[in-house]
Amino acid sequence: MEEQNLGLIQRLCDESALYRRLYEEHVLLERELSSLDQRPRLSPEEAAHRKKVQKLKLAGKDEMAQIMRAWQR
Repeated sequence: MEEQNLGLIQRLCDESALYRRLYEEHVLLERELSSLDQRPRLSPEEAAHRKKVQKLKLAGKDEMAQIMRAWQR
């Protein structure tokens, strides 16, 4: 990631409670996905949960990108 984006991310986390919450959720979801991906096999319930986590992570990432674009204007 570019250093400029890192600076903007830090600024958004400092100044926007919504962005900070979304960023923290994104990190937690990424950790959960990483944990699930380390398993050799997933049960059908775990596979469904993994898919749900992926969707939540993507939705949060999209919302963070939208906030970032609005701040860059």
